[in-house]
Amino acid sequence: MRLITVVGARPNFIKVGPLIPALREAGHEADLVHTGQHYDAIMSDVFFRDLAIPEPRWYLEVGSGTHAVQTGTAMMRLEELLAVERPDALIVVGDVNSTLAGALAAAKLHIPVIHLEAGLRSFDMSMPEEVNRLVADQLSAMHLTPTREAGENLLRENVEESRIHFVGNIMAESVLMHAADARLRAACRSHGLEPGGYVLATLHRPENTDHPERLAAVVAAFAHAPLPVLFPVHPRTRPLLAEHGVGLETSNIHLADPVGYLDMLSLQADAAAIVTDSGGVQEESCMLGTPCVTVRRNTERAVTVEVGANRLVPAEDDAILAGLVEALDSPRDWPRPDRWDAVVATRVVEALAGGITPSNGCEGQAYPHGAARAASSTASSSPSAS
Repeated sequence: MRLITVVGARPNFIKVGPLIPALREAGHEADLVHTGQHYDAIMSDVFFRDLAIPEPRWYLEVGSGTHAVQTGTAMMRLEELLAVERPDALIVVGDVNSTLAGALAAAKLHIPVIHLEAGLRSFDMSMPEEVNRLVADQLSAMHLTPTREAGENLLRENVEESRIHFVGNIMAESVLMHAADARLRAACRSHGLEPGGYVLATLHRPENTDHPERLAAVVAAFAHAPLPVLFPVHPRTRPLLAEHGVGLETSNIHLADPVGYLDMLSLQADAAAIVTDSGGVQEESCMLGTPCVTVRRNTERAVTVEVGANRLVPAEDDAILAGLVEALDSPRDWPRPDRWDAVVATRVVEALAGGITPSNGCEGQAYPHGAARAASSTASSSPSAS
């Protein structure tokens, strides 16, 4: 099969690390298109180097902008590319704007969409990512889910069961591939800290950073945390701290620039606990055995809370500190979620071997593994086996 996978931001890069080699080893012609949603070296290039991801065949240089501008620009450029290349299917990953753009562009060209990490839900429509997830799933011909609950969400949304494949969490496979090398780095020492002697913090979601009172409350919690807080500041968060007049002049907060994937895994593994609003960090900390405090109203990674790796708190300094104390005192022997393992990409390949059924009403062919792409005149709309 000829497959194109869309990536655009940090979470996408991590997830395709195990995927592309597995697809190529199985005999698929698998190429990457990088929209350029994350485009600076520390948020993009370093991940390709750390993860040994094959060089993208196409760079679309979408850049920054509002959600509409970024999604619309990516959609136009992807449409131009797909109209020429006509792959057998387009793989979209996760829930970033590039994911939505790819799903829209491919669906309008009647190219089957495969959604890796389908079915996750926060049930919060104020989150741009929730909108992206919902729309991408409605446009997808194949849904590759990271948890059993994700499949149940899709069934409630009237997605046909034959289209849903519980493959597991490919982010977890990436962590397992790289954790040993990351732990050897002891990246915390380059920040003057010792393993187990600090809290790692990340913050970038608009629900926290775009509200001065919430941002100030989070920083106040960092300032009064029982251990030093290492805070690699996201590119969108740094100017908002200045704009909102939130001061960081305290000896308890150690500011740092964003770090690459392996260094970030190292910092997570050696932290006593993590405070974050990142979906990916919730998953990575669960795999690494580091207790997490998530500063959000809700989370689409509810399984991390269920197994005991994560706790959800509002953006209030007292609530964050209470959650942090609980995390620091908690055991680290929680069970790993089902199918968060080292063979997720293998299950993706197995799902593809059963063929892809185009969305109802679309021209196309269910493409079994190894078959040549069929002409639209021989299209079939019969469902494939799960």
